[in-house]
Amino acid sequence: MNAKLRMTHQREVILEELRRSVTHPTADELYERIKKKLPRISLATVYRNLEILSEAGVIKKLEISGRQKRFDWDPLDHDHVFCTQCHRVENIPTRQPPSLCVNAEQHKGYRINGIRIEFYGLCPNCQKPKSKKKVTGEKNMACTSCTPKGLSGTQRQVLEALANSPEACGSKDLAAATGLESKQISCQITALKNKGFVSSPARCKYEITQEGKNQLA
Repeated sequence: MNAKLRMTHQREVILEELRRSVTHPTADELYERIKKKLPRISLATVYRNLEILSEAGVIKKLEISGRQKRFDWDPLDHDHVFCTQCHRVENIPTRQPPSLCVNAEQHKGYRINGIRIEFYGLCPNCQKPKSKKKVTGEKNMACTSCTPKGLSGTQRQVLEALANSPEACGSKDLAAATGLESKQISCQITALKNKGFVSSPARCKYEITQEGKNQLA
């Protein structure tokens, strides 16, 4: 751990919640858990502290397939596998360091500092018929079988605001309608777009999709 990093109470709570997760939560998902212990904490504060902790090497930040950033309490080298359906992310044991390498002609003059291997597929839960899926243990992140209709409370707020708007609206309009912070709106829009519940018909304008309306039905 970086000796200059001050371990505040907020950071201790964030680390505690992260270590309790058997998967790799996003900042939004951690925020939903942490605010039960620290009701006055903001999403922006959770984001900022996660970035500080990852930059200090205390935790690891994962950027998998361009999706929302996730966080891993274990900073040691290891690879990950993610489910293309529910977006669950788990550790996968592989040989370290990886044996894959490139020769001088292939690396195009780059000085290679590391390698990241990404595994993907369907998790055991998503391979089962929907009627047989059961919720056990910790909730699967972003999995519709584990959260009511696959929406967090803040995501539902944003969707409802879009559903009530007669036209596409921007982040400021959504912030005014929901009372959420602009940064919260931005990350929720990203998550909802990834799920196919929100579309962007114009630059920085958003509207609810039919699939999103179905989630509110």
